[in-house]
Amino acid sequence: MASRVTADTPRPRTLVPVRKSDGLLKLLGLCLLAGVLVAGLLFPIVGAAGVVSNQASETVDDMSSELADVPPPLVTNVTDAQGNRIATLYEQYRIPTASDEISEAMKWAMISVEDRRFYQHRGVDWKGTLRAAISTSTGNTQGASTLTQQYVKNYLINVIYRGDELGQQKAQEVSIARKLKEARIAIQLETKMPKDQILTGYLNVVEFSRKIYGIGAAARAYFGTTPDKLNAAQAALLAGMVNNPPKFDPWNHPEAATERRNWVLEKMVENRKLAPEDAKRIMGQDLGVLPDGPDKPASNCVGAGPGNGFFCQYVEDYLLQSGLTEDEIYTGGWTIRTTMDQKANNEAKRAAEEQVDKNEDNVANTLSLVRPGKDRHEVVALAANRDYGTDKDKGQTVYALPSGVWNVTGAGSSYKIFTAAAAMEEGKVGIYDTIQTPKNHLSRVFSGSPAPCPYIAPYTRGYCVKNSGDHYPSSMTLQQALATSPNTGFVILEEKVGMGPVVDMTSKLGMRKSMAGNAATGGEPDPDAEQREAQVDQKTWFGPKENSPGLGSFTLGVSPTSGLELANVAATIISGGTWCPPTPIAEITDRNGEKIPFKDKPCEQVIDEGLANTLAVGMSKDDVAGGTSARAASAVDWTRPMIGKTGTTQHNGSASFVGATPQLAGAAMVFRPDSPNGGLHYGSPGNVTAVPQGSSLSTMFGGKTPAQTWFSAMSKLMEGEPVEPLPPSDPRYEHM
Repeated sequence: MASRVTADTPRPRTLVPVRKSDGLLKLLGLCLLAGVLVAGLLFPIVGAAGVVSNQASETVDDMSSELADVPPPLVTNVTDAQGNRIATLYEQYRIPTASDEISEAMKWAMISVEDRRFYQHRGVDWKGTLRAAISTSTGNTQGASTLTQQYVKNYLINVIYRGDELGQQKAQEVSIARKLKEARIAIQLETKMPKDQILTGYLNVVEFSRKIYGIGAAARAYFGTTPDKLNAAQAALLAGMVNNPPKFDPWNHPEAATERRNWVLEKMVENRKLAPEDAKRIMGQDLGVLPDGPDKPASNCVGAGPGNGFFCQYVEDYLLQSGLTEDEIYTGGWTIRTTMDQKANNEAKRAAEEQVDKNEDNVANTLSLVRPGKDRHEVVALAANRDYGTDKDKGQTVYALPSGVWNVTGAGSSYKIFTAAAAMEEGKVGIYDTIQTPKNHLSRVFSGSPAPCPYIAPYTRGYCVKNSGDHYPSSMTLQQALATSPNTGFVILEEKVGMGPVVDMTSKLGMRKSMAGNAATGGEPDPDAEQREAQVDQKTWFGPKENSPGLGSFTLGVSPTSGLELANVAATIISGGTWCPPTPIAEITDRNGEKIPFKDKPCEQVIDEGLANTLAVGMSKDDVAGGTSARAASAVDWTRPMIGKTGTTQHNGSASFVGATPQLAGAAMVFRPDSPNGGLHYGSPGNVTAVPQGSSLSTMFGGKTPAQTWFSAMSKLMEGEPVEPLPPSDPRYEHM
């Protein structure tokens, strides 16, 4: 009696490969016979078919080698710094499976339905192929392909021509030329690969619908098991699916899937691999698939979850911007170990949600954390009050809120850092020198829309600025100005330095993507601005154009801003003026565990170390009495040396806090990410309100929610860490 699938069924025998010359002789006979038979029916096509066949002969060796050289797409795993997986990225969900990891039931089910004589032929079913060739020439599309030929076709479609629609069409076109080419490759494969290896290869490459490829992924997704545990009922369902995966999808089309499964069971009985009584019993059973749909991970960063998704998104964006392709990332089968510290990310998420409820309409509160250093700036956390995801009804978003340039209304007075640094570098002022901070100031240097200044000179037009309150003295040291943030003092400094050095400093310290295309940095004005300029005496309005390449409000932080880049500015300052790209990558290994060479952009000494250290000392008073973040620092009993700067834009449209200790830098921002129609927000945002847990709405300032978010997270993360001092100031930058 023939063997049937049981627990002790022996594995399919492996035949000794046929000699290549024998296979080619048989193929030659097939070609000649097919040509004779077809010539009488389709004489005009014979020449063309011959040409295609010759071309196939010339390329078949390369193609058969390519089947072995081009590996199938695999899942890329993204992990945190400790190696714990946080996400999977893939185009085809596939779990590589060895032959001894596949049940006999699965192997015999596939053989019974797709190629009953698999262990008798040498790659081609001669009678079936000849019959198919004749039928194809008369309009019949009979297949008669062996498992080896189907392995070839599926490898071409799912691997080699993946993403190439024309190539996939050619790999499945109904033609004699395609059949002959497929046959030749199949014969060559059988001279190089044992039968069991071919069967295993086919089971690993074939599609099972819903981005599920290969038996390893199918066993898990459909039944929540592994391939070695697949029984006859499960194997019959999966074997039946490969003929037309969408048509026989068990969740979408259960009746068709059941009918197809039962048909496979009949074929297993006919092939004497399943007892009739067992087949009859199984036919009366349900399909047995998982009740809630396939068990497979999300194919993108949504799978990282509401808290880790923003970090995963930055990893993908960073790799793409580094020159890698989406195809490499999603099919390489890599393991990307990131720099994300799960504890830091969790604390950042907690702090962001603690200050602004995730369901607060159109308000984002983000926190980005970077580990400073002179060799690397590693990103350790990217979090927001809003969850990462695609369900808008739950307030989720896939905007890269903590890392992208989504805050289009700006970071406010945090940009005064750049004006101070530029003024010190240009020798205009030292950190302990006194600057003028009048209540109001009318600038005639900077270009922009002319406007009257009612509280200075109602009939004089120019750039008009005032401080946010009447409590400021008329002058103070630059260090005190950084802590208390008078607007007039920094606009006056910006006039003295010139927009060019200020803009250059902004880019050098880290705001590189944020500065791209920034209208406030200068360049050609818009046509309306040119028209207004022609109507006003240039000398009485904004001065010589060459001295005013941008808007005076730049130092007040009105420009679109990335929270991550702002955090990296703090890391650059605390690292002695060394800028490094904010990297999320620790290590990348390929599917074989070998390291993939990956280099970040090199670090740069962007400003003198003495200047950076002195600037850090200048920013060290923001958290103490009189500083704009003093109340937030006091709330968590903060006593560590640190640098910091708050910022609030006009009309409280957005706000920020940027700060650092020697061990960790970060920036928190609150802004409106969406416009009323659900897209990006580029209009006037109105007031942004924060919703601290258990409190009422409050108007937004940098010293409130952003600073409270930063200190809440940092106080927890710094617990147990040594207290490190700030570097000393450099006398060269103390006084000018």
